Amino acid sequence: MTKWVYSFGDGAAEGRASDRDLLGGKGANLAEMCSLGLPVPPGFTITTAACNWFYANGRAYPDTLEADVRAALDHVGSITGRRFGDPKSLLLVSVRSGARASMPGMMDTVLNLGLNDVTVEALATDAGDARFAYDSYRRFITMYSDVVLGLDHEVFEELLEDEKGRLGYELDTEFTAAQWQDVIKLYKAKVEEELGRSFPQDPHEQLWGAIGAVFQSWMNHRAITYRRLHDIPESWGTAVNVQAMVFGNMGETSATGVAFTRNPSTGEKMLYGEFLVNAQGEDVVAGIRTPQNITEAARIAAGSDKPSLQKLMPEAFNTFVAISNRLEQHYRDMQDLEFTIERGKLWMLQTRSGKRTAKAALKIAAEMAGEGLITKDEAICRIDPSALDQLLHPTIDPKAQREVIAVGLPASPGAATGEIVFSSDEAEELKSAGRKVILVRIETSPEDIHGMHASEGILTTRGGMTSHAAVVARGMGKPCVSGAGSLRVDYRAGTLITMGRTFRKGDIITIDGSNGQVLKGSVPMLQPELSGDFAAIMEWADAARRMKVRTNAETPADARMARSFGAEGIGLCRTEHMFFDGDRIVAMREMILADSEKDRRTALDKLLPMQRSDFIELFEIMAGLPVTIRLLDPPLHEFLPKTEEEIAEVAAAMNVSADKLRQRTEALHEFNPMLGHRGCRLAVSYPEIAEMQARAIFEAAIEAGKKTGSPVVPEIMVPLVGLMKELDYVKARIDQVAQSVMQETGVNIDYLVGTMIELPRAAIRAHVIAEAAEFFSFGTNDLTQTTFGISRDDAASFLETYRQKGIIEQDPFVSLDVDGVGELVKIAAEKGRATRPEIKLGICGEHGGDPASIHFCESVGLDYVSCSPFRVPIARLAAAQSAVKAKR
Repeated sequence: MTKWVYSFGDGAAEGRASDRDLLGGKGANLAEMCSLGLPVPPGFTITTAACNWFYANGRAYPDTLEADVRAALDHVGSITGRRFGDPKSLLLVSVRSGARASMPGMMDTVLNLGLNDVTVEALATDAGDARFAYDSYRRFITMYSDVVLGLDHEVFEELLEDEKGRLGYELDTEFTAAQWQDVIKLYKAKVEEELGRSFPQDPHEQLWGAIGAVFQSWMNHRAITYRRLHDIPESWGTAVNVQAMVFGNMGETSATGVAFTRNPSTGEKMLYGEFLVNAQGEDVVAGIRTPQNITEAARIAAGSDKPSLQKLMPEAFNTFVAISNRLEQHYRDMQDLEFTIERGKLWMLQTRSGKRTAKAALKIAAEMAGEGLITKDEAICRIDPSALDQLLHPTIDPKAQREVIAVGLPASPGAATGEIVFSSDEAEELKSAGRKVILVRIETSPEDIHGMHASEGILTTRGGMTSHAAVVARGMGKPCVSGAGSLRVDYRAGTLITMGRTFRKGDIITIDGSNGQVLKGSVPMLQPELSGDFAAIMEWADAARRMKVRTNAETPADARMARSFGAEGIGLCRTEHMFFDGDRIVAMREMILADSEKDRRTALDKLLPMQRSDFIELFEIMAGLPVTIRLLDPPLHEFLPKTEEEIAEVAAAMNVSADKLRQRTEALHEFNPMLGHRGCRLAVSYPEIAEMQARAIFEAAIEAGKKTGSPVVPEIMVPLVGLMKELDYVKARIDQVAQSVMQETGVNIDYLVGTMIELPRAAIRAHVIAEAAEFFSFGTNDLTQTTFGISRDDAASFLETYRQKGIIEQDPFVSLDVDGVGELVKIAAEKGRATRPEIKLGICGEHGGDPASIHFCESVGLDYVSCSPFRVPIARLAAAQSAVKAKR
């Protein structure tokens, strides 16, 4: 019989950390902490399998689940000496979600469950504190109504703000027990008014309502969005954790907090976090009250006049430090901890591997390897390759003039400039229009996930370093300034007021997430220097990886950038990109308009020195590293003007009639040019183009070799080959040019001629094509298009629908379709090696910078991947991780 419920408490647990797939991250780690003998409130976990059963069976529960939950509740009661729903020995519980992967703030939580009009009086008597009891009850009504009944918490916040105004209060802690009772009456009346029914009083009805709400929250909009952004499968489901309540709002000897064992922004080895006295967990992250620092050192650094936990509750603090150190050693990773202190007694509510910035991840991994806590290979595998992107973007130039308009907390490092927007929907809309925005909110909530993703950075007026905005922004690698309390945001007016000045929607600001500053206007930025921990980890990665990493580049700037990021050559130089500037486009158009081969060669003679110069510079930058140059690939119509106005302008500049230019444009028109007269087909129709490019390559190789002293061995790639005879024909022309150049210069040239495998036919006939091709480079952009029969320029309109409906898990243009396109790559690699064992194999499509695709490339045994310059470090690390995993 399936086991749906796993209990933990009193130093024993039915699960362990290794059961995270079944118990979710939170449940597995609660069980683990319990087994370690740490102070964990007893409870039980309803498994992720139950969640999947719930959705597979019309949102119903397994037959035995209710009995299993009752038994688990009795077990919690036996440990605590209390009974759920019994006023004489009152047990209250919390109900929390807990997915396999951490999804902070994406799903729902209910605290203080089991309170009603009777049990609240029992709680008051039991605690000897009526104010605490009624405060807890009003919190429960707010959370339960929001999460389970669907009545937005803002309804209750408005009532509370009205009462504060009437009483002249600033803080919730100023309310007396009697005043909380008045608020509760208002809350219950509001529930009845809005929903047409009374607030539920039966604790068991409350419990099942909360369990259902947690399961339902797995499919809410914000959770779906978060899963999409972080590639979390829907099939994982969420667990439900039911746990005996402990109270941080039980007076001045009680508190609640969130902490990290190391700084999640910088990686510095120090306890980092915040707490509030006389509060419950949501108060810390909600930003309604200003949290206090946990350590005295952090308090001094922040310039706070509020006492630290270290000073205020030294015994609980020392216990917490010891537990923090033990958990970091046990899990061998930086931990994100939640805790509550109830009347001086410390309780641990959660531990998990903490989310961190890329900078912090590098430092933590490097230092833990240095401490001997993990190996170098483990350190390499601790870094999310995609997160390195955070380090490769601009920071504010220290010489820049800064007009500071506000200062908040440096919640997530990096800097960003953009237009002010006040809503997430608007951020997403402007992003899709190609505009850069800064999302400005009083505080963010999980509903803002799509706007945070669309923005360049996030600015909030409330919240601390562990607020929702801070945690999510760090996970996304977005700059964030939180808790900028001097700012006044008016959503209705669309204004941001600070220091007597008003900024409106659309005004430009810059935020610096490294120091918390908000600046007026756009500020100059600098590229980062990649040294220190980054350099150490990348050195270990380079030692571990098998595949080489090249770059896709055709400009000197891109080539130099890629070299600075560690590129080991150029895997794709797209020569057509060299033909669009100034005199080049004119000569190109002259060649296209020519009526004879002689006239075409005349035009190509003008392009030859330009191409040669380009190649010399690239060869010099690469200094003997391999450079793969693709011959002209796109259809010729791309070089011609398109509108009547452009045609007239170009015709006048070229001194030809507009009619002739129009006729040539029309003659070259194709219904589907990506499947038309392009690639090697151009070289077959107009071999003089390939001959000019080959000559430019060989002459440049000789000259660059002389200048650098490093022999250049160019790799010439013939695109879109589907037939062996196509490659034979073009290769013969290349070889002929090589012979001519060698005779003219008296210099021997080593070179390779290969092809781009981007057609299914080429993959299937790779054993034949390899008779002539000395290398294959998989052009997975076009191979994906031609395998699926879809256009990457148009497919976005329906691929997202496919993904949402579970037909595909990933956009195949973002991450390689391993089963289809990948199978063709595998076939071509095997067949190519069968004919030519030493054949060089690489990939140069956009997938060359995607970690999951790189993992596939390692499994197939490709020699290298090639990607855009800014993705080179990502590819280096991903290739290393793939090699490490392959050894295990």
